[in-house]
Amino acid sequence: MKTAAEISLYPLNDNYLEIIHWFIQRLDSYSEIERLTNGMSTQLQGDHDAIFDLLKVEIAAANEKWGRGVFVCKFIPGGVNLAHTE
Repeated sequence: MKTAAEISLYPLNDNYLEIIHWFIQRLDSYSEIERLTNGMSTQLQGDHDAIFDLLKVEIAAANEKWGRGVFVCKFIPGGVNLAHTE
């Protein structure tokens, strides 16, 4: 099953932009996942299990490297058109 996820990361750290960029770069290492980022959030789309496996790994990695942060996520089973602009 395809799933879309929208993720916003709010690092509890003064160098928050560095942490957000680091996180997005790590997401790009998953070639099977489609990624779109804007000024508010990052949208991912791909296989349901791949999305959740990615989040499990990357949220833990961010916590280990940078300390606590807030992740706000929304999920749409079945996916969406990430290119939609309306």
